Amino acid sequence: MLAKTDCSLPTPKLSAILDKYKKSPGSLLEILREAQAINGYLSREILQLIAEEVGVPESKVYGVATFYSLFKTAPTGRYIIRICESAPCHIRGAQDVLAAIEKTLAIKPGETTPDGKFTLEFTSCLGLCGVAPAMMINDQVFGNLTGDRVREIINSF
Repeated sequence: MLAKTDCSLPTPKLSAILDKYKKSPGSLLEILREAQAINGYLSREILQLIAEEVGVPESKVYGVATFYSLFKTAPTGRYIIRICESAPCHIRGAQDVLAAIEKTLAIKPGETTPDGKFTLEFTSCLGLCGVAPAMMINDQVFGNLTGDRVREIINSF
């Protein structure tokens, strides 16, 4: 059983996740995915607890958590805006879309608004080349973007 910590992830839930995968070697990705689902991100304390319980070095757990872009090691906004930076989006105006997002929200890629509502990130490709430039907010995709349309979309959230 895990020791009580002062981190924001409920220890019983993490214990249940670790118990579920204890006998499954190579299940670190699933453990991290489920642990992140509870709290929205993987704090340093959680990564330490996972390393201890799984019996692997903390550096390995941290390395996996930071290698994959789907894992977050810091709190993110309720809405994650991913702007596509692929060649088709770039050529068709992604820089203007990015500028509109930055101006509207007063944040840069990798930052979260002070109210915790939005986080802005780059992504390598959304697979929407036919409607470039494109962005994604959580699981919703938006294409054929202009600065005005971006402001409209953001204001709808």
